[in-house]
Amino acid sequence: MPTALLIIDIQHALCNGPEAVENSAAIIDRVNQLANQARAAGAPVIFVQHEDEGALQRDSQGWQLMPGLKQQPEDLRLPKRGSDAFHHTELQAMLKTRHISALVICGMQTEYCVESTVRRALALGYPVTLAADAHTTAPNGVLTVAQVIAHHHATLAGLGSYGVRASIRPVAEISF
Repeated sequence: MPTALLIIDIQHALCNGPEAVENSAAIIDRVNQLANQARAAGAPVIFVQHEDEGALQRDSQGWQLMPGLKQQPEDLRLPKRGSDAFHHTELQAMLKTRHISALVICGMQTEYCVESTVRRALALGYPVTLAADAHTTAPNGVLTVAQVIAHHHATLAGLGSYGVRASIRPVAEISF
């Protein structure tokens, strides 16, 4: 099954400052592992970048991908303005052009952009593998980051009404 890797919002503004996500360096290391595996298998690697009028304004320092994120010339870039990477973007067309029928998803912020994109992918018929140890978020004052992640793993893995499922697997168990 042709698969693509979506790397969501690993950007300066989300990895630095008082509202930074937790464990960004470890997440970036695991994302780089996934990207290397995807490239070796000939799978597209798509870097999704959120943009808005604040800290993630296009071309600002906050909007830039993190420097530790290893990119290659053949990798694709996708700007987005909402949480869902499919919403008003060219993602669906990019996937169809490349005959992609499954996705591996990782990145930043679990309960926003990662979760929204996983749900939309499922609704569009793409089976999803969520890299369990390659996504994170920032503390929210209500739940710990670990609780947010655990909740979303349970919720997303439990969705069955789309006809396709999300599997939650650590990077070491993912292949392309």
